[in-house]
Amino acid sequence: MSRIVLFNKPFDVLCQFTDDQGRPTLAHWIDIPGVYAAGRLDRDSEGLLVLTDDGALTARIAQPRNKMAKTYLVQVEGAPDDQALDRLRNGVILNDGPTLPAAVRVVPEPALWLRDPPIRVRRNDVTTWLEIVLREGRNRQVRRMTAAVGYPTLRLVRWAIGEWTVAGLAPGEYRVIEQADPPRRQPPPSAGRAQRHSPSARPSGPGRRRSHASRKGRGS
Repeated sequence: MSRIVLFNKPFDVLCQFTDDQGRPTLAHWIDIPGVYAAGRLDRDSEGLLVLTDDGALTARIAQPRNKMAKTYLVQVEGAPDDQALDRLRNGVILNDGPTLPAAVRVVPEPALWLRDPPIRVRRNDVTTWLEIVLREGRNRQVRRMTAAVGYPTLRLVRWAIGEWTVAGLAPGEYRVIEQADPPRRQPPPSAGRAQRHSPSARPSGPGRRRSHASRKGRGS
């Protein structure tokens, strides 16, 4: 039976356990031996990171040929028009080739945690939230896609990988499940005022937060 860790990665955390430059890593929050990140999430991105001790499961999640859907909530500068959205849906030409078609839609501002530090937006600036679902995973792909159509990304949160989601986890929290199959998917947060839930101050040493004890069977 696979051991799976669903971690809500905070902003500015590296998806590795060690760093010779002293930057925040997974070791600040996770003290479970034998688990490794299945895929990566950029240092300046937030949200779901799956760790596991199962190499086959890691391949299912991380390798592009398996086409496991990854859902992102993306705040971009400006208000993308239909032409820009269609380009994202149909595939964008990047410097490493065209992207695969993606599911893209405009969504109301989701009720997410506050980012620490917050993004810099002037009072009169227009921003838009998009839900983008990809089945490939190139380096900084979402950011490069939105920039290519003229709407740079301000904030990027990975909400789901397949059926696993970050629902119910504050930044820096994780949930351990022991199972072979993904749990039933939870939808992204509804629109409305962002939750006034600030992440804890970044620890200077190991300071780990868990949502609750490990659970067996189907996770939530």
